[in-house]
Amino acid sequence: MNHQLRLLAGRWPFLVPALAAVVLALTWGRSLSVGAVVLVSCCLAGAVLSAVHHAEVIAHRVGEPFGSLVLAVAVTIIEVALIVTLMADGGEKSSSLARDTVFAAVMITCNGIVGLSLLVCALRRRVAVFNAEGTGAAFGTVATLAGLSLVLPTFTTSTPGPQFSSAQLVFAALAALILYGLFVATQTVRHRDYFLPVTADGVVIDADDHADPPSSKVALTSLGLLAVALLSVVGLAKGVSPTIESGVAAAGLPASVVGVVIALLVLLPETIAALRAARRDRVQTSLNLGLGSAMASIGLTIPAVAMASIWLEGPLVLGLGATHMVLLALTVVVGTLTVIPGRATPLQGGVHLSLLAAYIVLAVSP
Repeated sequence: MNHQLRLLAGRWPFLVPALAAVVLALTWGRSLSVGAVVLVSCCLAGAVLSAVHHAEVIAHRVGEPFGSLVLAVAVTIIEVALIVTLMADGGEKSSSLARDTVFAAVMITCNGIVGLSLLVCALRRRVAVFNAEGTGAAFGTVATLAGLSLVLPTFTTSTPGPQFSSAQLVFAALAALILYGLFVATQTVRHRDYFLPVTADGVVIDADDHADPPSSKVALTSLGLLAVALLSVVGLAKGVSPTIESGVAAAGLPASVVGVVIALLVLLPETIAALRAARRDRVQTSLNLGLGSAMASIGLTIPAVAMASIWLEGPLVLGLGATHMVLLALTVVVGTLTVIPGRATPLQGGVHLSLLAAYIVLAVSP
């Protein structure tokens, strides 16, 4: 009996995605009861944990920084699909959903994932050490993408409200794609060593030292199961989104809180993977995950919603309000000061987390 339980426990990463996919197929497009919402939520949590497991298998096979890139891009593609689907279902009331979700992703990754990773690693090793060149390049790209896509629409005058005109939206979408593609080429080809973990003395660690990499067959299996798990995460999250929206409305909270909840759900796999990497003293991997997710969120979401706006009804609101622009400016300044030394203490992690806390408080109580 004990042997069977251990065998079942070892197979949970393979069984959970299939179970989540079955639950998704049975509940898709249906109104869910309270019991069904609980079941879907449990399957959603299991799918997230399974996605993290398979992403780590793939990362171990392909090595850094490719492993971080796989998870960031995979999750962001699913996030984009979820945003576009909810926008198509929501009509004009969801005109700011893309902006709210993307900005939430930026704040969660640049302050939440980065802050937690630095705090965990620094508490264990007194100082968290990372590569300033690669991290600075990633953070600079995130700041530029956020400024072009989320700040400029507030100040343009071609159209009323915080919106881009058609020409401006095309430019923003192309700029996001080009900058993201240029960063990926820098990260994986020309300057790959800038994004590898480093020791406390600044020596680059070019290989994991804890286990042999999995075979190609195992990695391909994990890639397929990762796709199933992420699709299940998005589908199940969409299934419980009416409950989330009604709960937000019943609590008298702003509609933008829905975007925060979506971003929290979608970014949970990266958060768990980043914390695990930080506990192994691979804080550079954690930063790759956090900043790569922020960059992919903007670089893929803005072009996708720009394309979707052709057939979606209602305006596409992208510009941030004054409060959020202040939080973004603080994040850029604090992030720059954190990155420049290439070393961080628990204080830097706490500062980033305080900015995330401020964002969540102001999202709930503007």
